[in-house]
Amino acid sequence: MKFSVCNELFEGWAIEQIFRTAAELGYDGVEIAPFTLADSVEDISDSRRKEIVQGAASNGIEIVGLHWLLVKPPGMYINHPDKAIRLRTRDYLDSLIRLCGDLGGRILIFGSPKQRNVYEGLTYDQAWDYARETFAHCAETASDSGVYLCIEALARVETDFINTITEAIRMVNEVGKPHLRTMIDIKAISDDGRPLPEIIEEAAPFMMHVHANDASGRGPGMGATDFVPIAESLRKVGYDGYVSVEVFDYKPDPVTIARESIEYLRRVF
Repeated sequence: MKFSVCNELFEGWAIEQIFRTAAELGYDGVEIAPFTLADSVEDISDSRRKEIVQGAASNGIEIVGLHWLLVKPPGMYINHPDKAIRLRTRDYLDSLIRLCGDLGGRILIFGSPKQRNVYEGLTYDQAWDYARETFAHCAETASDSGVYLCIEALARVETDFINTITEAIRMVNEVGKPHLRTMIDIKAISDDGRPLPEIIEEAAPFMMHVHANDASGRGPGMGATDFVPIAESLRKVGYDGYVSVEVFDYKPDPVTIARESIEYLRRVF
């Protein structure tokens, strides 16, 4: 199993410093939140993209992909009733997909709860149809760039749109394009109410990535979530992608969190 860490944990650090620290701690890869690189990825020059790639390679780190896609710039919304906003969002997702390809990444994780909620005045079905249009277009761009766009099911406290793996798989199937897939986030699927191995088994044919975190939002092993059955389930279904540490509580400090997380994951896997 390969392990990566999400870079936003290291608030304010240069990406090259994060690559170096991740390598020192024993990680295989780094997953990047694009808003940490620039307010708009369209402003990241070709030369800077090459520098980032070289910075990762010089430390033996793989750039796994991108997540937290629509934090910046403001005004993005995949299923907004205003077509101009949807098209602007679609075009920006295309830019993110191309960035991922340029950096050598393989996956983009679409979470972005505030940019996908059912907009006031829309029905769930209307929001679904708009989102499906966006995902269908972006799946083609992902195919052209050799990457995969993965829909993340999120807990009900975060969004009212696509809260379960079942719904995420339904969207993948309705779009019907091979470069639109799903993934699992342990914190998020803990909201489902079912045993986690059952959810992993359902997700397996469509799953490209795993976010490792405790149900509390802390690092894996730092709360009550037991990763032993999670590891067993991932092995059982033949998952061979990345397990990527993503936390939402940055205390006590990024290095301690990253170190303790990978030490725990090594033990359970």
